[in-house]
Amino acid sequence: MGETDARFQVDELKRQAAAAAVSLVESGMVVGLGAGSTARMALELLARRLHRGELRDVRGVPCAEQVAADARRLGIPLTTLEEHPTIDLTIDGADEVDPQARLIKGGGGALLREKIVAQATRREVIIVDETKLSPVLGTRWALPVEVLPFGWRTHLAFLQELGATPTLRTQEDGMPFRTDQGNYILDCAFGPIQEPEALAQALEGRAGVVEHGLFLDLVTDLIVATQAGLEHRMV
Repeated sequence: MGETDARFQVDELKRQAAAAAVSLVESGMVVGLGAGSTARMALELLARRLHRGELRDVRGVPCAEQVAADARRLGIPLTTLEEHPTIDLTIDGADEVDPQARLIKGGGGALLREKIVAQATRREVIIVDETKLSPVLGTRWALPVEVLPFGWRTHLAFLQELGATPTLRTQEDGMPFRTDQGNYILDCAFGPIQEPEALAQALEGRAGVVEHGLFLDLVTDLIVATQAGLEHRMV
């Protein structure tokens, strides 16, 4: 199979997972709108259902400024957590998923808002294709750690002591990538993370670390599109 064919196949799997998640949305819901390529497919499918009249009175809470712009362009009504502090259902993707449905997220830089939305939602639906499955978190993906620009270099030794090789995420022009909050991201290559809960606790105790990409005990539904078909696991 050529590279183009393989990419098409993965995209088709993503569309299948996105369609399964969007089928869970009901009229009157407040829906969290995640970031990333698979979540973007779900956004387009949600807009299609709204335009066809299959859904009514659905309002979205976007996890990133780009998601908000895409939703407005697609005609999806938006709201805020201030207006609706409890979300009925969130559809989001992940960079890596382990057998316990623990996640690494933040490849697109939206981890802080994504986690705030996840914590506010009743039903967190994660959609991935089978390439995102991993036996142990960190095996395939570096862990994004969002930090304040002030004193960001002081975290490098701390992260190294935890076992990481941290790298400042940059843009194409070489300048530091900035999140929607104006923060930096350190992509931390830990290798396989044997104790993600302990690592999360260590990171959360560090002043200047705004958030990390370990999403633990937040997922309620995991939808995986595989070559053999869709797998929908309730967590």
